[in-house]
Amino acid sequence: MGNPLLTFWSRRRPDDDQRRIRRARALAATSSSAKASATIFLILRRMRAPLIVLIVIFSVSVLGLTLIPGVDAEGRPWRMGFFDAIYVMSYTATTIGFGEIPYPFTYNQRMWLTVSIYLTVIGWAYAIGSLLSLIQDRAFRQALALQRFSRKVARLAEPFVLIAGYGRAGELLGHSMDALGRRVVVLDRAAERIEGLELESYRADVPGLAADARDPAHLGVAGLDHPMCEAVVALTDDDEANLAVVMTATLLRPDVPVIARATTRAMGERMRSFGSPSVVNPFDVFGDHVRLALRAPASYQLLTWLENGPGGPLPPRGSPPRTGRWVVFGYGRLGRELTRDLRDEGIQVTVVDPQPGADGEDGVVADGSEPGVLDRVGIGSAVGFVAGTDNDTTNLSLVAAARRAAPELFVAARQNRPANAPLFQAMEIDALLVPTEVVAHQVYAQLSTPLLWRFIRDMPGRGDAWAAELVERLTGLCGEQLQALWKVRLSAEEAPSLPAWLRSGEARLGDLLRNPEDRDEPLHAVVLLVLRGDEATLDPGPDFALREGDELLLAGWPAARRALAITLQVDSAREYVVSGQRVPSGWVWRRVEEQLRRDPARRG
Repeated sequence: MGNPLLTFWSRRRPDDDQRRIRRARALAATSSSAKASATIFLILRRMRAPLIVLIVIFSVSVLGLTLIPGVDAEGRPWRMGFFDAIYVMSYTATTIGFGEIPYPFTYNQRMWLTVSIYLTVIGWAYAIGSLLSLIQDRAFRQALALQRFSRKVARLAEPFVLIAGYGRAGELLGHSMDALGRRVVVLDRAAERIEGLELESYRADVPGLAADARDPAHLGVAGLDHPMCEAVVALTDDDEANLAVVMTATLLRPDVPVIARATTRAMGERMRSFGSPSVVNPFDVFGDHVRLALRAPASYQLLTWLENGPGGPLPPRGSPPRTGRWVVFGYGRLGRELTRDLRDEGIQVTVVDPQPGADGEDGVVADGSEPGVLDRVGIGSAVGFVAGTDNDTTNLSLVAAARRAAPELFVAARQNRPANAPLFQAMEIDALLVPTEVVAHQVYAQLSTPLLWRFIRDMPGRGDAWAAELVERLTGLCGEQLQALWKVRLSAEEAPSLPAWLRSGEARLGDLLRNPEDRDEPLHAVVLLVLRGDEATLDPGPDFALREGDELLLAGWPAARRALAITLQVDSAREYVVSGQRVPSGWVWRRVEEQLRRDPARRG
């Protein structure tokens, strides 16, 4: 007999799921709006007593002026009305001081007004002191920031990416998205990181909130239920917090893509139990990269170049040794993943870790700071070395000692703190793991365009010779710095000049990539991938037949992107690059051309 709970869950109707999602969204929205409006209630609660004191003092003073008799200009008894009393107390309490109006006051009135002046000064001092105390209160500043943040997010009228966690990975991703013209919204627990957003060189304003991303209400305020939210990225340094973001996003917005960072395989599996989020494990990714570098150095070079995005320099093509023994220091998250991947490639690995039994009988129990530890593991006979501890000082000292003992050694290392980047760069390490950068590059590849992510996944299957030839073509076209990556969809909306040509069956990729100013000159662009439905064609040739609805991923110069946009939009430009015939684009010239075709004698 099966589990009755699972049976009930499987029999649930889609309408039930939709109602559940709507109820959950409504609860989250109610909670988030309550948090955002907390500023008003906080002001009213803290300023209640000072305002009551001021109102009482003002009311008593006004009442006294109306009760104390005065005299008019002719010496007759006269009592001040409520309007005149309110007017006199208004300019008196605010220190404006217009004088005694409408008639000079009597001594009794002046005595009462003197008392009222001192009372209002005391009342104002109490109120202003309470207000200053409220402004300095941390809860008030947080509530005010939350309200200001919610207004900024609510006014966003273009798609944005919600980033939970603004560490080094979040910062790199935010700047990469900003360079593409994409908006981002940031959540982070550290107030100093959010305050630093104003000092960052972003092109557009970046709304940021210092709050715990594990709270669904905070995600709601940050725009999770906003119609313009196009993706949610969990990049905090706490796997449990990232799991909470995945749960909230997949349960409340199952239509929004979710990408999360995880440092263990177990946590990745827990995240994948909620829908289908994309999980990025930097240590697993690094291990896969090392395996790719062992098998196909050119493919690994192309992969890292494209993941760096536009402006990224061409990385050197390494050549890790495929035979021989490797020594791995540290059997933590990186050591386990890398050891597993190396052994899957048939490479012998010696693991060094302070914890006994870290790698069974093959491990060496030793601390990286112990003298003579490299001699104990036989570093002279090894071909590869990995410094993978969670301490940068230890890793740098291990690399220096290993290089001194075996200068020809292939060295890989882990950098934990971004501040130590200059030191690791000076060591000229063959393969460097910076977990935050690995995560940022992986997320960028998935968010910048899905076609790039598809190309990166399918690229290793084409072989290393193909990758080397493509790198050579790209460097010949762009130099050693990637210029631009963009996507084009051959549809009536994005390419209105092409549908008739595409339906003719004669549309060829080589014709499309001609310069609309001089068709004999090809555009400085390379088509990396053509996606037709679920079928992807990598590096198609010039004779590739195009169809309506195809999606193209291109790399090249920004000028080529602008020239291609002209061909896609202007009928005369498309006709010229296809047939070589220049067609008048203006209405007047088209009419003249029609008349000349009807009466060829006029051409003379």
